[in-house]
Amino acid sequence: MSTKKWINLVSVYSIIYTVITLLNSVLYLLNGIYEDPSGNWHELDRAIILLIGIVAFELCTSLPIKPLILRYVAAYIPSQLLAFAYVWFTSLREPLAKTAYQDIWINFTGLFLVLSAVNAGISAFKKRKGAESK
Repeated sequence: MSTKKWINLVSVYSIIYTVITLLNSVLYLLNGIYEDPSGNWHELDRAIILLIGIVAFELCTSLPIKPLILRYVAAYIPSQLLAFAYVWFTSLREPLAKTAYQDIWINFTGLFLVLSAVNAGISAFKKRKGAESK
């Protein structure tokens, strides 16, 4: 992988992690919760789950599968299963919330869908721009 691709990957990871963390903090504050009840483990868990998603998405965009939707599905299914496995392993450290698997499914799938839509839009734009320049 090229240096530029690594820089893009780290940048996307950092931006998404920052936005998610800030949004989570704002939502806690709006609900009158002034400290993260899950503490530092929650931050580390969020970072690892996001890393799973970003790496899977990066692998997804470079798979030689057509059509694009199958490429996304081929990356989504194993990465979602890996995220579920990670959540299960965290249960060895502390009890899980009753909605832990539902929460990870909603959050992971939502982020994956947003990234897929953005990537599909960028790909379509590049393809159209390339066709116009010929």
